[in-house]
Amino acid sequence: MGYKVVVAGATGNVGREMLNILAEREFPVDEIAALASRRSLGTEVSFGDKTVKTKDIEGFDFTGWDIALFAIGSEATKKYAPIAASQGCVVIDNSSLYRYDPEIPLVVPEVNPEAVEQYKKKMIIANPNCSTAQMVVALKPLHDRARIKRVVVSTYQSVSGAGKEGIDELWDQTKGMYVPGQEVAPKKFSKQIAFNVIPHIDVFMEDGQTKEEWKMVAETKKILDKTIKVTATCVRVPVFVGHSEAVNIEFEDFLDEDEARDILREAPGVMVVDKRENGGYVTPVECVGDYATFVSRIRQDGTIENGLNLWCVSDNLRKGAALNAVQIAETLGNRCLKKG
Repeated sequence: MGYKVVVAGATGNVGREMLNILAEREFPVDEIAALASRRSLGTEVSFGDKTVKTKDIEGFDFTGWDIALFAIGSEATKKYAPIAASQGCVVIDNSSLYRYDPEIPLVVPEVNPEAVEQYKKKMIIANPNCSTAQMVVALKPLHDRARIKRVVVSTYQSVSGAGKEGIDELWDQTKGMYVPGQEVAPKKFSKQIAFNVIPHIDVFMEDGQTKEEWKMVAETKKILDKTIKVTATCVRVPVFVGHSEAVNIEFEDFLDEDEARDILREAPGVMVVDKRENGGYVTPVECVGDYATFVSRIRQDGTIENGLNLWCVSDNLRKGAALNAVQIAETLGNRCLKKG
């Protein structure tokens, strides 16, 4: 006995990854439906050893379906999520649309699994921003031990966070560097991304932050602790998959770097790789396809009374999106839903 599961946006990068992870983790699926826009109708996608043809999300009847994983962007979610919810299907949404709604839980299962129980208010659960998800997985066990006062984070975010268009632009610009006359002008990004870094993700806000930076602040407070002060600088880098973060943490109580390393080794969803030698840390290319949030470069910050620095890397298409959504579904099933 299992669940009837819908994946909306099944032909996109995150939607395909959701299908892969549902199969990999042997989520109890009795029936699967892959939804896409009308232009992708009939496209075949893989679910384990099966091939599934996509159906048109327009007019799809969610009645009788248990869980819908949405990876269709905010505009489409605004239209279809309330329909699915009204028909009794719990929506786990990967867009930013519902993350800041006080009546909708924003969940990272390693951090605040109990929050899924609030789903009944609107039958919707929000999945956080990719950069926030990996950071709070690393922060949670340290916060439980020494109480975090302030976090300063600089992100190094891969182009896959901007979707297929971002991946294509990096690929095309890189090739164009070596072929005279084949140069590719920026389109998806504000400046050249190949062999460059861009300190600009999402739109600018009145106070000078970008929306991506604001998201990290607001989401960390909602998921982990509203009293934590957070400041972020979010940077797009020429990496295809995998987000990296340099995190500086100020605690209320002293936390020794060796104890922090031990705590993180035991923490759910975290893998510590921290040797003080050449290559004794994890980089984005090494985390692709993995479930874990990798933490390296754990060290004391001697410039403040109770400070630590660390380096955090994760596959943004997995933990930052698809994996976290599936983990929410698992948590929802374990805590709230009956199978079959």
